[in-house]
Amino acid sequence: MNYESYFQQLREQHLEQLKQFLTIPSISALSEHKQDMNEAAQWVAQKLKEAGMDIVEVHPTSGHPIVYAEHLHAPGKPTVLIYGHYDVQPVDPLHLWETPPFEPTVRGGKLYARGATDDKGQLFLHIKAIEALLRQEGELPVNVKFCIEGEEEISSPSLPAFMKTNEEKLATDVVVISDTSLLEKGKPAISTGLRGLCSLEVAIQTANTDLHSGTYGGGVPNALHALVELLASLHDDKGRITVEGFYEGVPELSAAMREEFAKQQFNEEKLQDHLGLDALYGEEGYSFVERTGARPTLELNGVYGGFQGEGTKTVIPKEAHAKITCRLVGNQDPVATLERISAHLHTHVPTGAKLTVTPGEKARAFNMDPNHPMLQIAADAYEEVYGTRAIFTKDGGSIPIVETFSRVLSAPVVMMGFGLPDENLHAPNEHFNLENFDKGLLTIVAFLKRLKG
Repeated sequence: MNYESYFQQLREQHLEQLKQFLTIPSISALSEHKQDMNEAAQWVAQKLKEAGMDIVEVHPTSGHPIVYAEHLHAPGKPTVLIYGHYDVQPVDPLHLWETPPFEPTVRGGKLYARGATDDKGQLFLHIKAIEALLRQEGELPVNVKFCIEGEEEISSPSLPAFMKTNEEKLATDVVVISDTSLLEKGKPAISTGLRGLCSLEVAIQTANTDLHSGTYGGGVPNALHALVELLASLHDDKGRITVEGFYEGVPELSAAMREEFAKQQFNEEKLQDHLGLDALYGEEGYSFVERTGARPTLELNGVYGGFQGEGTKTVIPKEAHAKITCRLVGNQDPVATLERISAHLHTHVPTGAKLTVTPGEKARAFNMDPNHPMLQIAADAYEEVYGTRAIFTKDGGSIPIVETFSRVLSAPVVMMGFGLPDENLHAPNEHFNLENFDKGLLTIVAFLKRLKG
């Protein structure tokens, strides 16, 4: 079957359908878009029916609906569960968009719209690949299920409970997710790891009121001074985190994994120049891609307190605050990590200051052995279409639901991304390169056919 010709003949039709999907402002974080979320779920369900899925269900949740579908007519063949999400990020700041975010526009071989690459465009590829296989061959080479949610952009609060309740319905041999990117144009990548996450807020209080710095300066504790001193205690001068026990569960990088990182041929000087930096920063002994893909972090995301307005106000602030997030790797436990950071902060809090620590998000890291047969088949499929085999990477970001799928369903997860790193996901002028729209369809078909064995 000539799938390249098939997809080329239907390309404009497929792009028009994707544009319809992209016009729906399915912003999960904003309550005023509740009806749009329902419309997007129904749109996905209808397209799955049109593609030829036997059973298509829209499951209500306390949040936004989950769409489930299945086509199970390949006895003895593997079962593939395809995950994606139909919700998108808010569009602010609106004035920075060259064209309206929900009026899809093609410019320079790129489709511009909110959700174009994250994740409507990539999800759409799977629906059309399944449709193509059924129309061309009358059957699927494997058993296929879909689980599509509308809450990924708000940390998937409803999906874990749905998975627990429907473990048998969702049972699979492999989970396939397209919500990541290639390394760069023409260089496919398969992520074998995502960092976990934990967050906390820190508050320091000293006196019961702000004080005049002339009358009290030098004689009472300053909340900002105390906070800065406390935060500085979290790292040493080599970029290593000083919290006792923080690195428990962090695996040392193997020679094989370091070799995979080296294959990326990442240009640190180019990045430094692009960002206008005099130097990069990080834990001594590791390259940039190793630091951001396979090492844990503790980052200050916000530090604030005292007078913020124009001019000068000679005040000693009574309180100061900080927001902190950690990216976790390996078997680091987010709950234990938060407890260790809290213990460190309480141990090092300066004299005269009172400390409050409020824990926040918690998510474990996801890891897979790049030698897993499912990943190798995916790499072969990329090579068939792109002419170069996918490189195995570890991504610095966190997609908590990936680890949940792997753990709850006891199945390997293959992250077959077709975006590019510069497609402005979560930012104005988000777009999807249509070269990867075309090649993505062919790669998914090749992967499913290769799974048949």
